[in-house]
Amino acid sequence: MRRVGLAFLAATALCTVNVQAEDWPQWRGPDGRRISTEQNLPVSWSRDAGVAWRTPLNGLGVSSPIVVGNRVFLTQQRGRGQLRPGGHPQLVRGGGAAPDRPLGGERVDGRGDEVIFMVSAFDQTDGQLLWEFELPADGDQPLGHLKSNMASPSAASDGELVFGWFATGQIVALSLDGEPLWQRHLARDYGPYEIVWGHSSSPVLYQGLLILQSDHESGAYILALDAATGEERWRADRGQNLRSFSTPLIVPGPAGDELVVNARAGLDGYNPTTGEWLWHADGLNDYPVPSATHDEDGVIYTSRGHRAGPYLALRPGGRGVVDETHLVWKVETGAPYISSVLYYDGLVYMANGGGIVTAVDAASGDRVWQDRIGGVFSATPLAGDEKVYLFSETGETVVLAAGSTLSILARNDLGEPVVSSPAVSDGRIFIRTEQALIAVGE
Repeated sequence: MRRVGLAFLAATALCTVNVQAEDWPQWRGPDGRRISTEQNLPVSWSRDAGVAWRTPLNGLGVSSPIVVGNRVFLTQQRGRGQLRPGGHPQLVRGGGAAPDRPLGGERVDGRGDEVIFMVSAFDQTDGQLLWEFELPADGDQPLGHLKSNMASPSAASDGELVFGWFATGQIVALSLDGEPLWQRHLARDYGPYEIVWGHSSSPVLYQGLLILQSDHESGAYILALDAATGEERWRADRGQNLRSFSTPLIVPGPAGDELVVNARAGLDGYNPTTGEWLWHADGLNDYPVPSATHDEDGVIYTSRGHRAGPYLALRPGGRGVVDETHLVWKVETGAPYISSVLYYDGLVYMANGGGIVTAVDAASGDRVWQDRIGGVFSATPLAGDEKVYLFSETGETVVLAAGSTLSILARNDLGEPVVSSPAVSDGRIFIRTEQALIAVGE
């Protein structure tokens, strides 16, 4: 383990968190809904115009950037890792990218197959790399595919610490200057991280707790650690073969906040303070990737993943099995496999791997509009400033005017593949491509 210090004086000067801009401290943003409250977000850009900075990356991964104060944080992996035999999901190629370059399997620096995990910090203003913490992979490594690696979980930050979690079960808490505060190896402490294609759920922060969904074939559980110390605060065991690649969501319920998780056997609600199980909505789905979202009243909207699976709306506050009592509506097919749904201003937006974009009425589930606009969408849509942003694996971002009719405002091509979901802060959109971290905006 080592920390590589770069631009130390600059890093020291940036210790004070800038509270004027909206932070994007975790995957899916401040409240887990991928909605920015900022105004005047960029509409048009290209590889050569409208880009504030572009910083090449030292590693690979599909985790999303997060933003805290004047810093952008990212998890990465250097080194090949092992690939699962047989067929693999394929990354769509655009902008002249080499067709045989696997996103998760490429050697970045020629040092061989040793896997090093990294948490990297960049200056939000100019993209300068401030520091990079390195953590050698330890223990059994899951077999991945060409579209991901062991740096799939995104970082999270409470404004004082930043947390990096990796598919071996290793997790590290760092200061905003990159100094390690504590580490855990969850695969050793609680059992192997055994899940086809590797673990990808991201951390969720809640009232001093770091909540980690570890639904794996050998044993499923949700774990809450003390964010300051790494000590266990509660654990909810969930049985065997309860696979999930999803990230939990905190939802306001009528009797208090609820933790909503998407897994193979269905949806479950927990008390995020104690880990007490509250409710279950049934529905088998072999590869549950998407995460839930919610509206201003706490109504939960989610798809289930795997092919053109179902999507639904569910009221929180239930107890026991809630399929009959709290289901608002359900559509049996048509949802994206990987990308999560987005709720924004009364509509639920979905974009799938075939380039089909759909908007449905959040109150009824009825389709408002649908069209094939082109692209391959794995990243979750982003909303803000009365716009909806769709990020294609080809490197093109399609900007829509939010509303009941399809209106395309711009098509912006960066010429580099994009799989991870971007972040927003201080009027900029931070996009992780295959090769770089890019800030779009003035």
